[in-house]
Amino acid sequence: MSTTRKIAVVITARPSYSRVKTVLMAIKKHPELELQLIVAASALLDRYGSAVNYIEKDGFEIAAKVFNVLEGENLTAAAKTTGIGILELSTVFDNLRPDIVVTVADRFETMATAISASYMNIPLAHIQGGEVTGNIDEKVRHAISKLADYHFVASESAKQRVIQLGENPEMVFNTGCPSIDIAQTVAQKKALDFDPYQKYGGVGSQPDLSNGYLVVMQHPVTNEYQDSRRHIEATLRAVMQINQPTLWFWPNVDAGADGTSTGIRSFREKYKMENVHFFKNMEGDDFLNLLHHSKGLIGNSSVGIRECAYLGVPVVNIGSRQNRRDRGNNVIDVAYDEQEIIAAVATVLQHPNRNTSEVYGGGNAGEKIAQLLKELPLQFHKTIMY
Repeated sequence: MSTTRKIAVVITARPSYSRVKTVLMAIKKHPELELQLIVAASALLDRYGSAVNYIEKDGFEIAAKVFNVLEGENLTAAAKTTGIGILELSTVFDNLRPDIVVTVADRFETMATAISASYMNIPLAHIQGGEVTGNIDEKVRHAISKLADYHFVASESAKQRVIQLGENPEMVFNTGCPSIDIAQTVAQKKALDFDPYQKYGGVGSQPDLSNGYLVVMQHPVTNEYQDSRRHIEATLRAVMQINQPTLWFWPNVDAGADGTSTGIRSFREKYKMENVHFFKNMEGDDFLNLLHHSKGLIGNSSVGIRECAYLGVPVVNIGSRQNRRDRGNNVIDVAYDEQEIIAAVATVLQHPNRNTSEVYGGGNAGEKIAQLLKELPLQFHKTIMY
């Protein structure tokens, strides 16, 4: 009888892939594990940067593709996308018969992975539970923790929170965040080793990066999605005034992404943004390398809270999206306010010293998680612990 365990990992979006790439590598390398990679939702769509192309280019074989994103980028579309995900993933799991299903973080559509696996009595492992952010991710994250059988969390306070949710402490492991594994490799690089314009194209002017540059990545906030256009315009105006070479990345697919994208497009039509170049996507390690050698990150991406903490990259974090998340001392928090953003960036540019932190681990999460997936008892029955 084969002792090889089949591990189905579901990737639903661009950031989820870069977040667990080292876990996929460690599962693939492990002699007693078989990786069943399922790519779904916006990870398959070109306008969100076709994460699927990078996954295949990195040499991963895809066991199944699930097209379930409904047009609309509004709350109804998000709910229906998740519903279609449950239908489709149930069929995929029925065909693949995995021993464990792994779900990543807290994007709205990952709920589909958790529900399908739980209802089908397949043990469920959740990476990055127990964190705090507010918005829909908060509900999804804790709901998945309640459905999951094993918890691979990224920080000590996240571990305590999952235990407080009534989960069995013996099934909660602080592995650190797998994205820090990539950051650890990137931290060794002394210089930017590629030309972002040449390698990734993008649109807009091509400011000279040789004397440093800023990076912007701002997503809509799901419970403030009607305001997403106003939010992005504050950042656009600030970046235009700061007038430093800036590389700007397109937003995730979330309720409100329309407002963010339209805001960027109409601003670009109105003003000639000589200092800004826009990208849709970039390979995870290249993106981190770009951040590592930048003067700082502006926006509300969790990369500013996680990988940038380890790398010591200064971050101007805008708005509520990362509320109460554990952070290093590389972060300045500001509101959606042009003047506040300008002042915070000025502080970053005047004090370029780097404050590094291992709040999200030291860089070996992928291998730790793969080993636990091999060793843990296969179980899908649980009872609240208090």
